[in-house]
Amino acid sequence: MNPSLLLVVPVLLPVLSGLLVGFARPLRTETAQRVFLIGVLVLNAAAGLAVIFRGDMSLEIFRLTEALPIMLKTDSLARLFCALASVVFLLVGIYCPVYIRHEGSGSRFYMFFLFVLGAVMGFGLSGNFITLYLFFEMATLLSMPLVLHSMTKEAISAAFKYVYFSIAGAALSLIGIFFIFTYGTTLEFTPGGVLDMQRLAGSEGQMLFVTLLAIIGFGAKAGMFPLHAWLPIAHPVAPAPASAILSGLITKVGIFAVIRFVYYLVGPEFIRGTWVQTAWISLALFTGIMGSLFAFKEQALKRRLAYSTISQIGYIMFGLAILTASGLVGALLQVVFHSTAKNAVFLVAGAIIINTHSTKVADMRGIGRQMPGSIWGFALASLSLVGIPPMAGFTGKWFLAVGSLGADTGFFTWLGPAVLLFSALLAAGYLMPIVVNGFFPGAGHDTAGGKCEAHISMLLPILLFSAAALILGIFPSGLISFFEQIASVLL
Repeated sequence: MNPSLLLVVPVLLPVLSGLLVGFARPLRTETAQRVFLIGVLVLNAAAGLAVIFRGDMSLEIFRLTEALPIMLKTDSLARLFCALASVVFLLVGIYCPVYIRHEGSGSRFYMFFLFVLGAVMGFGLSGNFITLYLFFEMATLLSMPLVLHSMTKEAISAAFKYVYFSIAGAALSLIGIFFIFTYGTTLEFTPGGVLDMQRLAGSEGQMLFVTLLAIIGFGAKAGMFPLHAWLPIAHPVAPAPASAILSGLITKVGIFAVIRFVYYLVGPEFIRGTWVQTAWISLALFTGIMGSLFAFKEQALKRRLAYSTISQIGYIMFGLAILTASGLVGALLQVVFHSTAKNAVFLVAGAIIINTHSTKVADMRGIGRQMPGSIWGFALASLSLVGIPPMAGFTGKWFLAVGSLGADTGFFTWLGPAVLLFSALLAAGYLMPIVVNGFFPGAGHDTAGGKCEAHISMLLPILLFSAAALILGIFPSGLISFFEQIASVLL
């Protein structure tokens, strides 16, 4: 058997399993669905690990035209994304059954949950730009039903806005395919870029403009300004597991698409020192500070966390935009660290909602006494999001600041670290009071409600994500070495 056929397993297994859980009669009961879901996620994680550790592989699936093959391929970036997706979906999948019992329509939710897993694994393993774009669009369309799951008027409206923003971004990015096809030597991802400078001569200005359009377009999925507004709209109405997937992973689809386009197709040297780099850095820093300011004043917990995601995406985009090795390492570290921490806090938000029916921050005074395990998990994840050592978020922001100070980007050299510091202070202001007031509500607070801790199957993923935010902060050297190897090839 061709070992490269392993590449299709992490893509097809969840898709076929999603069809079964959606339509097979034996899987209509809650117990059967729970066992089946966890089994599929474990098997898919094992298949993903097999792909990750087998070395570089490539497999052509079919051809749209003679010049446009649909192909899967592994490299270091693919391994990172697939490992992250496998872990996130497995832990969120463990959390799902108890939460979805309260939401209802479990078969539909699990079906699209698995469909999205297949799409994001295909995205991560894409071997060229056209394959990436197809899976990018699939991830959008298949994740929309997760947002509208409750089928309320607000949920349906939010889901369509999510799709509108995503499709608008994808349309901007599609122009990049045409230009890379015209002026590139290949659509396959090649470190350093594929542009044929002789063929491009005289059209450099157009290519720069298209590059910025693609960055903004893919940035829509990530939550970067100006196409960021879907995040605070979709999160409050989506089930907590869907919010965790959207914030912890789907936004990273946009990030990885930007990395593929800039670092593997256009090439960082093409935009270094140009107005495109200046515009990209400006958008990233504005995204970071704007998200923090809106989060600071927001009183609905899930909307506050959604704005926090926008802010954190700004940090990541800034690390990518400064085009230095340390900046790229910091951005990749933040991808992992933000995913672990933000999954934890969104899962805690879901546990609070189904156990206390509280959605406003002001209503959560004393919540630490009612749900101590969950709020301890929230506390650890929040410390990582703020960037307090020894939590993981500190390491990522350290590399971002070092990368900025070592970059030749004019006044952005010092402005970047200043924005990171100010945003961190705002993050402390909108996250830590929830923890402090949760454990120390004040003498006049009524705690007669008693404990209502999350079910163990919900609490376990929360604590594992939170523990990862601590452990990766104490022992980051393995990830740093891996990301430095990626940066050494690309820069």
